[in-house]
Amino acid sequence: MYVEMKQINKKFDGFQASSNVSFGVEKGQLAALLGPSGSGKTTILRMIAGLDEPDSGDIMINGRRVNQLPGSRRGIGFVFQNYALFRYMTVADNIAFGLEVQKQDKRTIKRRVEELLELIGMQDLGKRYPHQLSGGQRQRVAFARALAPNPQLLLLDEPFAAIDAKVRRELRTWLKGMIERVGITSIFVTHDQEEALELADLIIVTNCGKVEQIGTPKEICERPESDFVKEFIDTARIWRL
Repeated sequence: MYVEMKQINKKFDGFQASSNVSFGVEKGQLAALLGPSGSGKTTILRMIAGLDEPDSGDIMINGRRVNQLPGSRRGIGFVFQNYALFRYMTVADNIAFGLEVQKQDKRTIKRRVEELLELIGMQDLGKRYPHQLSGGQRQRVAFARALAPNPQLLLLDEPFAAIDAKVRRELRTWLKGMIERVGITSIFVTHDQEEALELADLIIVTNCGKVEQIGTPKEICERPESDFVKEFIDTARIWRL
């Protein structure tokens, strides 16, 4: 397993946000943390990213325990649901930000930015500012910025939540294709069952701070292991009818 959570527990002001959470994601997989609001999925993502620290348990990345390791040294790229782009920076400068933090030389930065602009299909938009872009374009820039420092793990927190519904499906297909093309291990948080079933290789269903079930989309749909999972997935089926 490339990413492992082993018996993770986390409380916030007495509230049990994570309770004995355990799962593994293999290298190259696209995994979804799926559950309703307040189910603990974002807390899990934040702990993997190093933004929160578990009270107990082990977080393993590539066979290494990283509990006390700063997020900046975990080899992670993070895409936030609100893009978190620097509004006073151009598209190119936003993408270059992580490379500049790493103190890469200007030639390397320029080459990498050009490569990523081509990857996201925005070769001619490098000089624009975030407010001049559509929601889908801003999310593509956020994706490119996260990939710029060549992370080994990509984390995405509700990556389509701020995007207009009519372009969401198109962007889902684009994102899955890009992740497969780059070959990076990825974990995304979503409350949207259809989104998880469409995109993920592996789904981790969360509820009340616990992992209810882990499986492929087919396994989750055809063999739910609890009443909660059955009802949650059946709700998605009803929405599609």
